Amino acid sequence: MCTVAISNSPVFSPSSRVTSSIFCKSSPDSLTLTHSPSSCSSSPSSPFKFRLQKPPPPVSGLIRTCNDDGITTASSCSSISPTLLKRKRPTRLDIPIGSLTFSGDRSTPVAEDRWKEVVVDEDGYSIYCKRGKREKMEDRFTVNVDFNGEKKQAFFGVFDGHGGSQAADFASENLQKNIQNEVEKRGDTEIVEAVKQGYLTTDSEFLKQEQRGGACCVTAIITSGNLVVSNAGDCRAVVSRGGAAEALTSDHRPSRSDEKQRIESLGGYVDCSRGVSRVLGSLAVSRGIGDRSLKQWITAEPETKMFKIMPEFEFLIMASDGLWEKVSNQEAVDLARPLCASTDKLDAISACKKLVELSVSRGSLDDTSVMIVQLGRFC
Repeated sequence: MCTVAISNSPVFSPSSRVTSSIFCKSSPDSLTLTHSPSSCSSSPSSPFKFRLQKPPPPVSGLIRTCNDDGITTASSCSSISPTLLKRKRPTRLDIPIGSLTFSGDRSTPVAEDRWKEVVVDEDGYSIYCKRGKREKMEDRFTVNVDFNGEKKQAFFGVFDGHGGSQAADFASENLQKNIQNEVEKRGDTEIVEAVKQGYLTTDSEFLKQEQRGGACCVTAIITSGNLVVSNAGDCRAVVSRGGAAEALTSDHRPSRSDEKQRIESLGGYVDCSRGVSRVLGSLAVSRGIGDRSLKQWITAEPETKMFKIMPEFEFLIMASDGLWEKVSNQEAVDLARPLCASTDKLDAISACKKLVELSVSRGSLDDTSVMIVQLGRFC
């Protein structure tokens, strides 16, 4: 069953002392789901404003997320260095393929996962999620716009779970709140540090629950004409800059030389199997929320960049690797632009669907989530 979680619910309500309006007050929204449409209402939260003077030393309304039951809430591989060969390798972790196809209790009937896709088309953003060949969807998302009447501020997040949906669920429900709390404590000139601590706090809180699995994350914060983009893992954000695709994030994979060096410096190693580099022979990403068995090497610390939103910034594509494994950055922009950059023919939800369909047509078996944000709506 798919439902919508409203602000001030037990899960999403901010603390009474939160005064941040990094995000925005929502108006009544609706969404379309293939199995169980839901509607929602909203309520305001407390105000907060950023006063960004210069790029700082590198950050409640309606929040939409997808949870475990389908609930929608509003390099190459190189050899190990000689010095490392002298060390005793950590034990290789072999994760059974079967364990990746379940989330939660194995006794839970698969029939309880009642949806295969999610469609959300709202003013300023559109989202399309489609389940792959797994028995349960592991992608999630969060949107928080028009907080406290501030229509130029928003938070967006896409989360790609692995080894179950628990970490993606948790991140979609808690990351925005934790970042907002950090901004409140640190002030409006330390957004990047606030985002970092928000990610790390979310990771720490999830690990305390002793649940398995992990999640890659990409988030975008729009405030005062600035775009703050962060990622941990291989979810990616790409902006159309006058029709030219520009990746705003860099995927965290063990094949990246700096990530491989970081892992090896911590006593780990990177194996390459069938052309895919993996941490200790198991995980194909090097950063993310969760992954407690590999936590010594899999950090949740994000990379964050801040941009002034320029007139040529047309729209932002945020997606899980189900898209990026099969579709290049420029292909994605070229396909979406006719439907997203023209005010006469604006149809971003169709662009989201076409991108997912293109990935599937090229053989993607993964869950795929695509979010398109109309940046002009928030400037």
